[in-house]
Amino acid sequence: MGIENLDKVFKPKSIAVIGASDKVGSAGYRIFRNLIGSGYDGIVFPVNPKKESIQGVQAYASVDDIPKVVDLAIIATPAKVVIDVVERCGKRGIKGILIVSAGFKEIGEEGRLLEKKLLKIKDKYGLRIVGPNCVGFILPYLNLNATFAGSAPEKGNIALFSQSGAICGAILDWAAAAKVGFSSFISVGSMLDVDFGDLIDYFGMDMHTRSIVLYVESITNARKFMSACRSFARAKPIIVIKSGRFKEGAKAASSHTGAMAGEDYIYDAAFKRAGAIRVKEISDLFNCSSILAKQPRPTGPNLAIITNAGGPGVLATDSIVEKGCKLAKLSDETMKQLNEFLPVHWSKANPIDIIGDGDEERYQKAIEVCLKDKNIDGLLIICVPQVMANPKKLADRIIDLSKKSTKPILVSFPGEESVLYARRILNRNGVPAYSTPEEAVEAYAYLYNYARNLEIHYETPEELDIRPSPTNQEKLKNILNNALIEGRTLLNEDEAKEFIEMYGIKSTKPIVTGSEVKAVQTAKKIGYPVVMKIHSPQITHKSDVGGVALDLQCENDVRKAFKNMMKQVKENVPDAEIKGVTIQKMIKNKGYELILGSKKDPVFGSIILFGMGGVFTELLKDRAIGFPPLNQVLAHRIIERTKAYKLLQGFRGLPPANIQKIEETMINFSQLIVDHPEIQEIDINPLIASGDDIIAVDARIVIDKHPEKKQHLIISTYPNKYVKTVKLRDGSKVLLRPIKPEDEYLWLDMFKTFSEETVRYRFFRIIKDTPHEMRTRYCNIDYDREIGIVAEIEENGKRQFLGVTRIILTPGRNDEAEFAMVVSDKWHRLGLGSEFVDHTIDIAKDKGLKKIDGIVLKDNVPMISLCKEKNFKITDGDPGEYKIEYDL
Repeated sequence: MGIENLDKVFKPKSIAVIGASDKVGSAGYRIFRNLIGSGYDGIVFPVNPKKESIQGVQAYASVDDIPKVVDLAIIATPAKVVIDVVERCGKRGIKGILIVSAGFKEIGEEGRLLEKKLLKIKDKYGLRIVGPNCVGFILPYLNLNATFAGSAPEKGNIALFSQSGAICGAILDWAAAAKVGFSSFISVGSMLDVDFGDLIDYFGMDMHTRSIVLYVESITNARKFMSACRSFARAKPIIVIKSGRFKEGAKAASSHTGAMAGEDYIYDAAFKRAGAIRVKEISDLFNCSSILAKQPRPTGPNLAIITNAGGPGVLATDSIVEKGCKLAKLSDETMKQLNEFLPVHWSKANPIDIIGDGDEERYQKAIEVCLKDKNIDGLLIICVPQVMANPKKLADRIIDLSKKSTKPILVSFPGEESVLYARRILNRNGVPAYSTPEEAVEAYAYLYNYARNLEIHYETPEELDIRPSPTNQEKLKNILNNALIEGRTLLNEDEAKEFIEMYGIKSTKPIVTGSEVKAVQTAKKIGYPVVMKIHSPQITHKSDVGGVALDLQCENDVRKAFKNMMKQVKENVPDAEIKGVTIQKMIKNKGYELILGSKKDPVFGSIILFGMGGVFTELLKDRAIGFPPLNQVLAHRIIERTKAYKLLQGFRGLPPANIQKIEETMINFSQLIVDHPEIQEIDINPLIASGDDIIAVDARIVIDKHPEKKQHLIISTYPNKYVKTVKLRDGSKVLLRPIKPEDEYLWLDMFKTFSEETVRYRFFRIIKDTPHEMRTRYCNIDYDREIGIVAEIEENGKRQFLGVTRIILTPGRNDEAEFAMVVSDKWHRLGLGSEFVDHTIDIAKDKGLKKIDGIVLKDNVPMISLCKEKNFKITDGDPGEYKIEYDL
């Protein structure tokens, strides 16, 4: 539903507490007491049919009796009456609902039925519901404490959303002791309506929020969650702790992919793709969010340590290696400058041990020198309590240096009493300070990994020679339908290989034979050596039941293998229907055995798994997971996360594999998954990579009988339906198509053709330079939230963009979008603007929007004329601007 009406929940001017009570210790008592005692300046009405007043405030028998329609109703009644209460709130016109009551889906089927009734009421009246079964929420900047917790946190810049009420209480205690403040503190409960995605969207735009922290037990709407994270992760770091990392008793799977792609691995991959950082412990949540909110992002993993004691420096070094960062190599110039003022016995290396008698002045000089060194990406300052360095004075100097630094600075003051005050003033002034060097290094590792993940996220992919989706989709659909008609959910090997061949993935061709004689004849025709496999719709893992015979060199081998196979398989799987065997050419493995697979996860839909393949696949468990659709960068990052990546670069006499060919194979495979939601599981194992050759030796596809009931994709795919060709007034044929991440440099070339006037008309100011971060903002987009259409032509073999039109869905309003457009100067007055507007209107209608609007400078006469021609409504806006609006 988005963030519609969430202001009624999180910026309420009036609140009704239904179930408010005088009974000390009850939820109704504590919530009402917290609201009227926390300094909230809105009106709070207690609702209790049995009382004339609650805690000295006039009570009302029902929401109908309250003299005004309130923004938010907080319900703290038994679950059995919640349905009637919410219905009454809806009829009264109350839009915001917070249900703290328990007794819903957590108790079983009876509770689930109650939730279904609640959803119907929500949809009927357009309500927004937080909960049920939650602690409530605290909004420190509004002095609003709508919880039954005993204390409220300080004001701060962290928004916390937790699925666990018990964890909320623990975090409040911890935050009070650590002096950590919040912009919002929300217990989400069962997430019947308002979920993590909604909260990230809403508080991502909150001026007080600089980082977002999530305690996650499960994700409900995965596509919405991913879209929201990707939208805000670059501006406001999102830190996640996910409980239930280890699941015992994994269910039996029909494929190696199903067995290896466990729930936690998928969550981990999802958080990476969303741009969020995952931590393992509650203390890490705040260490991480604190440094991300306070310090600049590092450009690399190279950390320099300045310390007044050798031991802590060694501990920090060990931690740097363990966490995947690097000890910075000091430049010659840095060494020269340090030698000028440090004692003759200083360490002469990183860690920079300035010796125990180092005072604040020595620390400051060392820090200033290191900040200038291009080899250093971040600094860790360690100060063990000694005679010379005064922790308070050193803290003041570090704070001053940090304000001028473009590199992150972290501090470790080991100890307690003598350094506690110094740590506090550092933390309060934006310099993360820790009691141990290891904590500081771990925080830096999180900071670096976040920056690196974002860099990867917005890296410009190469344009690869990718095969488009097959035009003969009907043939593939028939293969799937025929299998279901025959009562099969498992495609046989030749069907599965026909599928992948259609997507440009070469395979060995199996030929089905029904007898020993036919097997011999087929083997002779193919040429020895050959492979024999059992052909049965019931047998998934053939080698497990004696259903595979490799490297058969002659007729005698084939006959012997056929007899043995029939005997073994019938003994191992007596109920299986055996239709014969398949014969295919034996591939002598002179390459690397890989696995490429997919399965449909109940939360995140279709995932892609890549790793080391062959018979030891499940034993080695070398895998990395991603989500379709893939591009070159995403495919490469999946490969890079596996141990197989090092092997593929050449190992023990084997030449390196062509990584680009593997990337192309993965992207084609990704398109297969995108095109076919009917696929429940698919394995290509082994996929042999040898030099430039990639060949699938075995393939297995399991069909989902009811794909419409399950999540398919959590990342929006390229919207091919918006591609069209138009003709301009000069006869030029122009391709209008959605923009994509690979277009960054074409977009830049187009921008360079704009006059200053054109730039000012589009961006409302003169822009001389467009760095990578800005370009990716316009090219690497989420098609669920935004559509950018480029006009492309090819002249003299070179592609170029002529302009862009764009609609961006208005946050909180799924029926409105912001509209903007620009055409390169050379292509003015040829009708491209008119084509852009018409196509934009068609797309807006297709997306179910009710209106598009935008801002036009008053001196942008051509755009104003075009808007009048297209029947836009034009009204005065801010000084020098018109508002334009098109009613769809």
